Amino acid sequence: MRVTVAGAGIIGLSCAHRLAEAGHDVVLAAAAPPGETTSAVAGGVLYPPVRRPDARIVRWTAATLAVLRDQDAPGVRFCRGRVLLAPGAPDPWWLTAMTDPVRDGDRLDFTTALVDTPVYLDWLLNRVNALGVRIEYRPLTSLDGLGPVVNAAGLGAGRLAGDDSMVPVGGQVVHLADPGLPGFAVDESGPGATYVIPHGTHVVCGGTEEPGRGDTEPNPGVTADIVRRARELEPRLAGARVLRSLVGLRPFRREVRLERTGDVVHCYGHGGAGITLAWGCAADVAGLVSGS
Repeated sequence: MRVTVAGAGIIGLSCAHRLAEAGHDVVLAAAAPPGETTSAVAGGVLYPPVRRPDARIVRWTAATLAVLRDQDAPGVRFCRGRVLLAPGAPDPWWLTAMTDPVRDGDRLDFTTALVDTPVYLDWLLNRVNALGVRIEYRPLTSLDGLGPVVNAAGLGAGRLAGDDSMVPVGGQVVHLADPGLPGFAVDESGPGATYVIPHGTHVVCGGTEEPGRGDTEPNPGVTADIVRRARELEPRLAGARVLRSLVGLRPFRREVRLERTGDVVHCYGHGGAGITLAWGCAADVAGLVSGS
């Protein structure tokens, strides 16, 4: 069966990969290449950074971690890190997706995947090319006439679906030179999260949540604030050089939409969790396309 996948971020690429593996003739259509998507800006630590309990998210996270363990892909490594919870907070609802969590007071330690997203996306693009997926970089204004199609166009998916519940949530990050940090750190004890995610050459530090933001121009004042917070969380970054600042627009919806409507399988609204949920969602998409 010929299937069109709309979107070349981590969700679109993962769906295209699974569909091609299943024997479908896949065309991936996207307005921009993977390196220009929001996925390429993501910090890349795999656990659900969302406050919207959903049993599917636990299953999708566990499935994605299993795939990454088996792939041995560049840009991916498993390491241990810590999450600082709000004082007295219960165990996070997503904790069952992790294999080795240990809690000490308000500190939670576990092992998960860290994904250097530009490196991984480039590898995954080569993989889908090798599976025979045809790539077409062109803007999509409608899903009509495409036949069986997977709507995985990130922020643009809502427009294609006529779904006005999708909103952009801006997220600014700062890359610092990596001094050799052994693991990640996330502080969720306050109203917003601060995170430090090392990738060998650089550390992704964040972050911000700005609902309704429409531009991707970094704010120098926000950059300075992120650097300050990151260095408080991880003092070993005190002398680390600032490399760059980036902004991504997360495709947020109150819940992930993954369902089939006629010839269209919708898979969007992952917010900042696309990297975490990609392979689990892609398996469900392949099942829906095949009618199983």
